[in-house]
Amino acid sequence: MAVQSEGTPCWADAMFSDVEGAKRFYGDVLGWTFGESSSEYGNYTQAAVDGKAVAAVVPPMPGQEGQSQWCLYFAVPDAAATAQKVRDNGGEVLMEPMQVGDFGTMCLAREPSGAVFGVWQAGSHEGFETTGTPGAYCWAEVFTREPEKADTFLSAVFPYRMKQMEDHAVDYRMFDLGGDPVLGRMKMTDDFPPEVPSYINVYFTVDDCDRAVERAVKLGAVLRFGPMSSPFGRFAALSDPQGANFSVIDVTTTEGQMPSVKEV
Repeated sequence: MAVQSEGTPCWADAMFSDVEGAKRFYGDVLGWTFGESSSEYGNYTQAAVDGKAVAAVVPPMPGQEGQSQWCLYFAVPDAAATAQKVRDNGGEVLMEPMQVGDFGTMCLAREPSGAVFGVWQAGSHEGFETTGTPGAYCWAEVFTREPEKADTFLSAVFPYRMKQMEDHAVDYRMFDLGGDPVLGRMKMTDDFPPEVPSYINVYFTVDDCDRAVERAVKLGAVLRFGPMSSPFGRFAALSDPQGANFSVIDVTTTEGQMPSVKEV
């Protein structure tokens, strides 16, 4: 796999106070299997589907205990240069670029409207080994109450072109690389409780959305939205038993016409 273009979502991980519980949940819902935890790297444990890496789970570091959440990483050629771009454009670097063995260099940041994300300068670990297949990452959206801040920041830090969905009901924007959409941005409405901060919602592919939701809820997840059919697939939004938000989507079950978009 070639190193991904700058700005491409390339990896996802989450901290869980109950890692074994998270492994059972995602193993049942998404079919993940797990490798050995790496004590050298804080018991970081990689998840796989059919032997291909799709994500990772890790216990919180001391002092970092809190609600679990998924973190999406974007591919960059130079993590230090990206960290500087984050600062220059009103973002905050939460964790300075740090080399992780020969795997690569990571950095954690927060964009000006509040969503936390990671950047990854690949070494031997280039990121997802499969995407868009059942159990694997498929898509992500920045949920924010301040879309102008997020849009300005993301398009300054990464080489994105932007397209706005022409729909008066939702304020939705897509970020393209080389003509391909790689990330969405949704303006949060009053449907979201005021205490919910901006965040990046990660979608994982499933072969049957309704069955996946049924399994997840039975295991203690909370259904937030859906299942709903769309031109992109049948999807639903969930919070896992430890509070991490994520979505599932069956991209083979589509309904309706693709919305029109305009360049911005």
